[in-house]
Amino acid sequence: MPKILHHRGKCIGCNICFEIWPLRWRLSRTDGKCTLVDGIEKKGVWQAIISNDELNINNKAADACPVKIIRVMG
Repeated sequence: MPKILHHRGKCIGCNICFEIWPLRWRLSRTDGKCTLVDGIEKKGVWQAIISNDELNINNKAADACPVKIIRVMG
């Protein structure tokens, strides 16, 4: 199964990932950073298993991220 890795601590809150795929990304009202929906934190990196149908749209989000903290594996 494909997976997304998100280094949330380095997020600058530009919101581009949310604009590209709002079903997988949210902007936190608490700190202004983006949050990976259904993500689980492991050693400072948030991870979520995604379907094959989400691969292309999340690759677009990863490519658009100005600080390159999103990685799609699979």
